[in-house]
Amino acid sequence: MALDNLVITPPPHLRSKEQTAVAMRDVLIALAPITIAALVAFTYNALFNIAVCVGSAMFFELVARKVRKKKVTLSDGSAAVTGLLLALLLPPKIHWLNMIIASFVAVVIVKELMGGLGRNIFNPALFGFVFILIGSGFLASWTGHLGFLPGGFDGVQAATPVAYIKHGLEGAPSYAALLFANYGGAISEVGCFWILLGGAYLIYRKVINWVIPVTILATVFILAYILGSDGLYQILAGGVMLGAFFMATDWVTSPMYRWGQAVFGLIIGICIVLIRLYGGPSGAVAYSILIGNAFVPLLDRAFKPRKFGEVVAA
Repeated sequence: MALDNLVITPPPHLRSKEQTAVAMRDVLIALAPITIAALVAFTYNALFNIAVCVGSAMFFELVARKVRKKKVTLSDGSAAVTGLLLALLLPPKIHWLNMIIASFVAVVIVKELMGGLGRNIFNPALFGFVFILIGSGFLASWTGHLGFLPGGFDGVQAATPVAYIKHGLEGAPSYAALLFANYGGAISEVGCFWILLGGAYLIYRKVINWVIPVTILATVFILAYILGSDGLYQILAGGVMLGAFFMATDWVTSPMYRWGQAVFGLIIGICIVLIRLYGGPSGAVAYSILIGNAFVPLLDRAFKPRKFGEVVAA
């Protein structure tokens, strides 16, 4: 048989037009509605937080890449996305140094020291947020003495809606408020509707698929009602929507295969409800997604599709 017409090349043999910069641009576009809503609601507080988080995330990535003598990748937009997500996770009034510490942990430790974009195990923005959440007491003992630019200008703020999940919904914000105009908690909790708009755009653009967010929301909704809580309030309050559409769907830290993604969403949804009802509600979504991130290598191995032509050994 003549083999002269065969062309042999090294992998990859399938190439996609999807590029990191294009995907990050779409994520920034998708985050525009909730970012604008936060700026309208919290004015200078939100603007200050976003500027500090995005600016410090880009600065730390630039320095880390220079120190490691790697190609500077600011143009791909990933540092800007990490900084913006981090800002959206934080309340409108927070000390400026906490934001810089969170950016450092997210970009330098979780992203760059783990090999750079595409190799990190955990979601960088969530890890940075959880670091200052856990260490808030320790950090306050010395950041409180650095009094200039304390963070927190003129704005409106109220108790986080997730506090009512633990202590009863009497006096809690209405469903409509949670959808369009809530002033408690993180600046991204100002309205789920604006996050849903962004999530729909990402699905339309095929930057993410529906499996992970739908599985998380369905699991939280159903399990909350089974355990005697208000399932609809659970998915509208706090960071469930932002986590489901923008954090859990991170390409790097989520499973590759469809059934693995479904189990991943199930794990996160169960953890959110259990932590909120039987633990501390603050940060439940962040903890749950990071727990889910830890299962990703196992899920990718467990649900790896059979190779074409592969025969199972007898």
